[in-house]
Amino acid sequence: MLKLYEFALSGNCYKVRLILSFLEMEYQRIAIEITKGESRTAEFLSINSNGKVPVLEIQDDNFLTESNAILWYLATDTFLLPSSRLKQAEILKWLSFEQSGHQPFLAGPRYWISILNAKEEYETQLNEKRPKGYAALDVMEKHLQNNDFFVGDNLSIADISLYAYTHVAHEGEYNLSKYTAINHWIKRVEGTNNYITITQV
Repeated sequence: MLKLYEFALSGNCYKVRLILSFLEMEYQRIAIEITKGESRTAEFLSINSNGKVPVLEIQDDNFLTESNAILWYLATDTFLLPSSRLKQAEILKWLSFEQSGHQPFLAGPRYWISILNAKEEYETQLNEKRPKGYAALDVMEKHLQNNDFFVGDNLSIADISLYAYTHVAHEGEYNLSKYTAINHWIKRVEGTNNYITITQV
């Protein structure tokens, strides 16, 4: 059985649980409490020298890291990854955008404010990240004004990747009220069969 090493509230870990649910795949959850340094222990570093979750154990001593790489692995030959080379390239484009232009600016504020409860301590960093986070949301909104999903006409791992931190952006004190297209897209993702919430056991 697949084993998922995760911090439950992490959006990156939620991506993996969400795709596993969409694909109706069984797996075992192994909690790693990152706020207590459990991802920096010698034991954990032996499976991921980068010291980050999620980690998916595919077989004994066969570990896959990085959330979007895990999404790609799990989605191969399923409805969540189109067979078209062009559409696959478009998915890679959005996965790259999520990691470089989106996640760094939405995940940090949420972590500092809602998980660490340290808003005042990180006020300078929050002020630096906020404009770039809204810029990423603007890119998404513009695309979704003419598209139901990010690639093609159906849900894909591009949507799963971007959904994870977007739908909880308010926990980082982002205001999504003006993003009509994003909010409609969020509802479409949540209307998919076998959808689970980030806090669902």
